[in-house]
Amino acid sequence: MRKYPGLILSFIFVATIIAGFFVYPGTFGLKTRPWRLGLDLVGGSHLIYEIDLTKIPGADQSSVVNGLRDVIERRVNLFGVSEPQVFTAKSGNKTNLIVEIAGITDINQAIRLIGETPLLDFREVVENGSSTTFVTPETPLTGQYITSAQLTFDQTTGAPQVSISFNDEGSKIFENLTEKNVNKPIAIFLDEGLIEAPVVQQKITGGQAVITGRFTVSEARTLVERFNAGALPAPITLINQQTVSPGLGNDSLQKALTAGAIGTLIVMLFMLVYYQFFGVFAAVALIIYSLLTLGLFKLIGVTMTLAGLAGFILTIGMAVDANILIFERVKEETKKGLSRMFAIEEGFKKAWPSIRDSNISTIITAVILYFFTSSFIKGFALTLLIGVLVSMFSAITTTRLLLKVFAKNQPATKN
Repeated sequence: MRKYPGLILSFIFVATIIAGFFVYPGTFGLKTRPWRLGLDLVGGSHLIYEIDLTKIPGADQSSVVNGLRDVIERRVNLFGVSEPQVFTAKSGNKTNLIVEIAGITDINQAIRLIGETPLLDFREVVENGSSTTFVTPETPLTGQYITSAQLTFDQTTGAPQVSISFNDEGSKIFENLTEKNVNKPIAIFLDEGLIEAPVVQQKITGGQAVITGRFTVSEARTLVERFNAGALPAPITLINQQTVSPGLGNDSLQKALTAGAIGTLIVMLFMLVYYQFFGVFAAVALIIYSLLTLGLFKLIGVTMTLAGLAGFILTIGMAVDANILIFERVKEETKKGLSRMFAIEEGFKKAWPSIRDSNISTIITAVILYFFTSSFIKGFALTLLIGVLVSMFSAITTTRLLLKVFAKNQPATKN
């Protein structure tokens, strides 16, 4: 950076221009990926379900809850809605499943689909003599006969596998099914979706089965969760529904964008009036920061909500705050008679510890908020975290490069 500041600054300018095209969709007819917007910006429904875990053993409850979340998420995705959010939350001793559906048009249909208990069933696979295979209607074996599914590991190879246990009645049905299908696959469906088709190696008795395959630990764990979601009775009940109209969401978005733009312009005007020469570079750095941050939000797929916009707007002030610390230090050095370039170097060097410590404390707070709070606060925490990281880059790198390239090495006048 010290050797080629102009070249590095040129790269930043180019990246900023690209980010500007990427952030604003449809610029000069260019098609870019759309923004991911939350239901508070585009309208939709916020549904809260209570999961009945009274009949689920304590050891299986976590797996069942995760499996239910996975099943409901796949159900909601069938609607093709904009970025559905499905997550679980604790409320006292109760476990809730929260579904946020943005842009849904038929909420009653969504409620009916989400409210059904997942259905797991086993089906025979028949070959018709060619390469084409088809699945027969479901057999009598369904998820109600499974007592549990667990992630285990092969004692010889250490490979992950899925162990399934059947009750007495299910054990007999499964024994007859495997006897008929030795060296053939048995298809396992959850909500009419194929989740696995293991090949039967031999007739299986005793109500214990193991599914092996070339899957990772994560894939095996997901399979266990899906088995438990469709096997163990854990009904869900809708206890709360909130609807946001598209008009209200769009109005909120316009107000948030207007407020953010006005706030940014006022901050830039303050820097120009108060710091004059340095304020010009602070204003340019702030524009670069805003475009790069918004481009990063869109690139990594952050779902923007009103809380997320609030987090981003907050970081704009924090980005300027770092510049203020630097400029005040630079002013102190210029009063000592140092040339402008030496004063800038000393200003950055002495301001860095304060910038570092204040931003690290904000980063820690954002991480805690992200991992220990609900969705709306998570959106705020995520945009705050990303914004702080980019603002540190903007203050220490972008502003510094601008001053190095455009500030002349001349004695500064004393105030």
